[in-house]
Amino acid sequence: MRSDEWADPPATVKREVLDAAPDGAEHGPPVLFVPGYGHGAWAFAQHWLEHTASRGFPGYTMSLRGHGGSGADPQARLRDYVHDVTQVAAGLPKQAVLVGHGAGALVVAMAMARYPVRAGVLVSPVFGGLGTAFGMLRRNPGGTLPGLFGGRVSLSASQLFSRGLQSSVAQGYARRLQRVPSGAQRQLIRRHQPEAPVGDPPVLVVGSPDDKIVAGSALEWAARRYGGSPLLFPGMGHDLMLDARWQEPIDAILDWLEKAR
Repeated sequence: MRSDEWADPPATVKREVLDAAPDGAEHGPPVLFVPGYGHGAWAFAQHWLEHTASRGFPGYTMSLRGHGGSGADPQARLRDYVHDVTQVAAGLPKQAVLVGHGAGALVVAMAMARYPVRAGVLVSPVFGGLGTAFGMLRRNPGGTLPGLFGGRVSLSASQLFSRGLQSSVAQGYARRLQRVPSGAQRQLIRRHQPEAPVGDPPVLVVGSPDDKIVAGSALEWAARRYGGSPLLFPGMGHDLMLDARWQEPIDAILDWLEKAR
């Protein structure tokens, strides 16, 4: 625990954690999926969780506080989310792989400086910065502008998914997104550069050049921080785990994990 947490510890909340066990023998380490702002554990439970287990990796996914079935915390900040992730990861039976999506990728990057992961995967990573904010404002001014003043950021289905996903399904997912505490939301206005991971684990950055939230240059920047290049899936949207071709990126991630062992 860091000194600021001794002085002002994160509030204790209930944490929603879902899991899926392999049917046969385990072939890999546990994989913990961390959803981004507005998303809950459901976003990974829809497809990736069970698919990961079918490949022999014990799968887990959680909801950050105030999301999904986790307890509410209107004052939540990034450090509170990092605390939740490190606590869940530390409670798993083996050293885990952390997979974070969107702002959840930033939370995972920060958690890797505290918890010695087996590997890290940053999916469509949102590390913040004015470029991200202005890009969202340009594409969705009505849904983004309130967030600059502490209100709710409303992401549209067209921002999150490709045209390949059936419209009614995309709209249904978009309606499930929850409001993010204003403090945590405001923290994304500045770009974050997390500390280096403990133990120098392998880190993979995954995204799409057609993402309408994360620019290609941001994917390249994030990948360079960890000494690599991004693994790209053209034609997909920001929410790779829910989009029409959801199986392609998770299979590529699991293939990479198998080679990284």
